[in-house]
Amino acid sequence: MSDAIEQLRAALRQAQLVIERVEPDQLELPTPCEEWTVRQVINHLVTGNLMVSALVAEDPPPDRFADHLGTDYRNAFREGADILLDALQREGALCKMYETPVGRGPGSLLAEMRANEAVVHAWDIATATGQSLELDQELCEAALQGYSRFLNGRDRAQTAFNPERPAPPDATSAERLAAYLGRRVRSEG
Repeated sequence: MSDAIEQLRAALRQAQLVIERVEPDQLELPTPCEEWTVRQVINHLVTGNLMVSALVAEDPPPDRFADHLGTDYRNAFREGADILLDALQREGALCKMYETPVGRGPGSLLAEMRANEAVVHAWDIATATGQSLELDQELCEAALQGYSRFLNGRDRAQTAFNPERPAPPDATSAERLAAYLGRRVRSEG
């Protein structure tokens, strides 16, 4: 996928499908994203989408530490995703330069970063809730490339990512992505 908005749209749609299958009694389950529950991962995704939307719209950012899910986590994710897509589809938003966690970059970089985050956290949520881990291979490969560029030469202790973990030789692209970001994936054999 070469178009940043289409990649973001596909990644958000994939995450939405995973989140739609989360039952309310699964929200407090632990996830492969250490120390975060399913609810906290969903809230993290929503918060990130709202933060980028505010950045692009030049609005004050939302409270990073607030619960943005309320009582309807599924709808909160859908609405946050729609707000993000609307913001990034505004004329000139993808070309305009912004301060990002990886330095100054265009809105298309923000779209890529949000897509990558949606992909890896969809895996986290699916793993925690016992869902299928068959995520879109093209999205997973794009996320792996994006995170590889971001983490190349960086001390992971200075990032939000744990050291890379091993993945079995027959690992799916989603498992390779998760292992690269420090998640434990199924063991070999």
